[in-house]
Amino acid sequence: MEAAEQLERAGAAGTLDELIADKGYHSNRTLIDLHALGIRAYVSEPDRGMRRWNRLPDAQALVYANRRRIRGRRGLALLRRRAERVERSFAHLYETGAMRRTHLRGHQNILKRLLVHAGGFNLGLIMRQLIGAGTPRGLQGRLGVLCALLAAIMDASHRRWPVLTAPGATSGAGRSHSVTRSRLVYWHESMTCATGS
Repeated sequence: MEAAEQLERAGAAGTLDELIADKGYHSNRTLIDLHALGIRAYVSEPDRGMRRWNRLPDAQALVYANRRRIRGRRGLALLRRRAERVERSFAHLYETGAMRRTHLRGHQNILKRLLVHAGGFNLGLIMRQLIGAGTPRGLQGRLGVLCALLAAIMDASHRRWPVLTAPGATSGAGRSHSVTRSRLVYWHESMTCATGS
């Protein structure tokens, strides 16, 4: 119900027809409720061993239908897509982002920290889409290349159009050009050294 409300709040087109979930959501009651709402379930089934259907006999057909769906070609493709789009982001947040063990008191504080982590992850995705690098480390090598390219462009422009000296200066354009070039080389070396490339 919460997923349907979120989709409705986001203004998504269409209705919720299918639901793909991991084995933590698999239960007889969940499958019965989803069937009552008209939602086709693709819920991974944990290894529970032999099942007895005495208490909920109407769940047997739904569990077997779900099992048949997740073992089919479409079900496997949907579960792979879920693992790629959902679980991978959880791996970034919880493993790489060190959110698996958090030492905060109160659910509200944990929720705030998780929201900041998720916002940073989404910002990285947007940066990767726009500029091709989503992390500072990924941008590190590109910054050195960009600085070298700018230095080469400036050096080529100074060779083609020498820097004009101020009127009344005794030195020619060659001295001014060499000073500018030496500063440019120093700036380029310091930039590449600072980025580590």
